[in-house]
Amino acid sequence: MTTTLEDQLTADFYDYETLLSDEERKLLVKARSFMRDEVKPLVNENWAAGTFPKELIAKFRESGLAGLPYEGYGEHRAATSHLLTGMLAMEMSRTDASVATFFGVHNGLAMYSIHSGGSQEQRDRWLPEMAAMDKIGAFAMTEPLGGSDVAGGMRTTAQRVSNEEDGDTWILNGAKRWIGNATFADYVVVWARDVDDNNVKGFVVEKGTPGFSPVKIENKIAFRIVENAEITLTDVRVPEANRLQGIDSFRDVAEILRATRGGVAWQALGVMIGAYELALDYAKERKQFGRPIARFQLVQDLLVKSLGNITASWGMLVQLARLQDAGIFKDEHSSLAKAFVTSRMREVVAWGREIFGGNGIVLDHDIARFFADAEAIYSFEGTREMNTLIVGKAITGQSAFV
Repeated sequence: MTTTLEDQLTADFYDYETLLSDEERKLLVKARSFMRDEVKPLVNENWAAGTFPKELIAKFRESGLAGLPYEGYGEHRAATSHLLTGMLAMEMSRTDASVATFFGVHNGLAMYSIHSGGSQEQRDRWLPEMAAMDKIGAFAMTEPLGGSDVAGGMRTTAQRVSNEEDGDTWILNGAKRWIGNATFADYVVVWARDVDDNNVKGFVVEKGTPGFSPVKIENKIAFRIVENAEITLTDVRVPEANRLQGIDSFRDVAEILRATRGGVAWQALGVMIGAYELALDYAKERKQFGRPIARFQLVQDLLVKSLGNITASWGMLVQLARLQDAGIFKDEHSSLAKAFVTSRMREVVAWGREIFGGNGIVLDHDIARFFADAEAIYSFEGTREMNTLIVGKAITGQSAFV
């Protein structure tokens, strides 16, 4: 496929995008244009205000970008490769990590939970309107007192009851925190511990269900556009028909997290690319001592180290996508990618901000937003430490978990 200079990424030093088919490349360029034309003009104002531009939902709906990974659902019907799915996450984060996270929570965590853990009837009931973005999804796992240890210490409970008044129903009680999209989502996938068998199960809680109360988290220094919520669940009644039928334990949930963790690594790559491109352009334009700072050796050193991190991370993620497409990837594969790429991302955004000097701490030049948002990506979907322990167990055969 022939590409224009505007469509080509300066950060793709090893031409990784040529690994996509022509049809996939068209979808990636479509996403690139969408983020540039529809999203970028709205980003800084909403980031500063800590608001989500809900008008973007209609624009996403028109773009047809949702539902691509799920065969039979979405505009394209045929499932796309993991390589394209990853590069789409990268592309969105290259413009703005917050908007990319909104889309990833909906199209990844929420839809994948239903696609992977739901029955065929449940997939057919919820996924078409989610793929069309007529309904928005959220994913509620993390709790106020449970993050990395939520697998064994989930406090949100589910009690099954069956009587004439309620029918076959589950009653959910507890709390969730840091739940993206939850303030306005139509369907929230809530994870709770069954009090009878102590196993984790998944439930689709529909907007407006009595006892379900999401409150927006304020005063964030990262992902300010994402509407994260703290959710209180008080005697929330969910019909058995809304329990994900393929989820019987946290082992099933781990299958979902393994897939989505790789998506976060792709997001980190996108943030790196966005920060690098900003710094490169600035270095060419900014003059000190009578010449562009791009002519200074120390600035070139920072740019080249950034490009090295990008190129190495991209290569790792390409192979991760191949393992996913082959159906042979494991927890440790996605964990290594998440731990490594997010660490390299932290370096790149810091070097980028350094190149901007004092201008790097104001929103006007965008780099400050990338610098701040990187901290959220570094922490969620498993911290570097937790992912390191997963990989460590795989390579040594010894568990170092507490």
